[in-house]
Amino acid sequence: MKKIRWSDLSLVSKIMIEVGVLAVLLFSINMLFYARINNSMQEMDDVYASNAQITELGQVFDDVQDSMYQYLKVKSSQALMDYYQNEAKYRQELEKLNERNIDDSVKLLEKKIRKMSESYLSCTAGTVAAKRGRNVEKYKQEYDKSLELYSYIQSSMDELNKQLFKENSQTYAALRAVMRYLEISNMVIMLMVVICGMVLLIIATREMFLPLTNMAETAQLVGQGNFNVKMPPADSRDELGTVTRAFNTMVDNLGLYIARTKAGMEKEQQMIERELLMETHLKEAQLKYLQSQINPHFLFNSLNAGVQLAMMEDAEKTSIFVEKMADFFRYNVKKGEEDATLEEELEAVDNYIYILNVRFAGDIHFSKKVECDVENVRVPSMILQPVVENAVNHGIRNIDWEGHIDLSVERWNDHIEISVRDNGLGMTGEQIERVLSKKVHSSSGEGDSTGIGMNNVISRLELYYERDGLMEIYSEGEGMGTEVVINIPLERSEKNVQNPDC
Repeated sequence: MKKIRWSDLSLVSKIMIEVGVLAVLLFSINMLFYARINNSMQEMDDVYASNAQITELGQVFDDVQDSMYQYLKVKSSQALMDYYQNEAKYRQELEKLNERNIDDSVKLLEKKIRKMSESYLSCTAGTVAAKRGRNVEKYKQEYDKSLELYSYIQSSMDELNKQLFKENSQTYAALRAVMRYLEISNMVIMLMVVICGMVLLIIATREMFLPLTNMAETAQLVGQGNFNVKMPPADSRDELGTVTRAFNTMVDNLGLYIARTKAGMEKEQQMIERELLMETHLKEAQLKYLQSQINPHFLFNSLNAGVQLAMMEDAEKTSIFVEKMADFFRYNVKKGEEDATLEEELEAVDNYIYILNVRFAGDIHFSKKVECDVENVRVPSMILQPVVENAVNHGIRNIDWEGHIDLSVERWNDHIEISVRDNGLGMTGEQIERVLSKKVHSSSGEGDSTGIGMNNVISRLELYYERDGLMEIYSEGEGMGTEVVINIPLERSEKNVQNPDC
């Protein structure tokens, strides 16, 4: 059988053996001193237990006197309850005192205090009872007797406490000397054990210090970017030899790895920047494309209506009509590449309704209700007019009853709710789903349309606020009308803008 040498053991085994021996030695010494100190502490606790008992007795005794006096002074139920509680507690403490005849001055004094206390409690009970019975003369007599006994008992307790302290002083001095001796002995022995253990540990592990020191210095150089340094070659079979060889291999490959990683990170960063730039350009292009779709046929038809109106009426109404037309298209051209305020959007809707009523002889019945503190909130341009246009063309255009369109704008805590309701043809659930999923494609060639359909509005809302589900559509079915609700988040809009006229 091959003999195992100390140098053949692994570093973990060496350290565990050395630390284990040292720990067992320290634990054994600590347990020995702990047992001796614990015994001394128990003796000291016994020495002062009697003084603590007398101190507690005196405190409860004072509480009885104070609670009785408080009841005589204010005669409240709380004071009476406190007195009874303190009296019961004091009787419990008296049970701990000696009541036998023992040839010991301390025990005899305890018996005396106990007898006087029983008389005192009898006087206090009589005082309280006389006070409750409103017998002034009796409760004064009983109170004077209890006050006199209180003074005697208090003096006796002080005397008992002094005698106990005098008897315990000698015992305490002896115990204190023992504790001091144990403390010094423990410190000396522990110090010797620690020093011996450290010396043995250093001697046993001295072969680890030099390789670890060299490795730390080399690792520091590598950490500073110098990959041309190496550890001295090692042929040992323990962990230090394995780590040394692995460290040298790591240093050889670390420079090449870092260079490749740096090149890869630079390339990846360039790709991320290109993707972000492309995404930004794509969003800008989508916004510009979606906002640029206005059917020129609508402009031509509207202008033809203006010409016909000029021929049929005087120039004043024609002037108003042309002015509304100019405002409408000027707003569309001006806001084609930027956002707008709700006030501007509502004005565009008013102009659009005016133009339609001129063309269709006032058949469009439109009402508007807007809270006064929302006009300055910024939104994507041209989102309300297409919704109103959709209500006209697909809601009330071909109905047999009088059509109405109601627009309302309400402000809530975290959003603004815009509602466009009509009493027209209504929609089925399937039609609503197709509109909200942007599967309905309106033709830009419709003669009476601006060309900005619901798909356009939904897409621009999603791009502007970077979230989905901002538009909702409600309808109870065919012939029951339709309501389109747009929820404008206030975290991006001017949340704190208030109209000074509100």
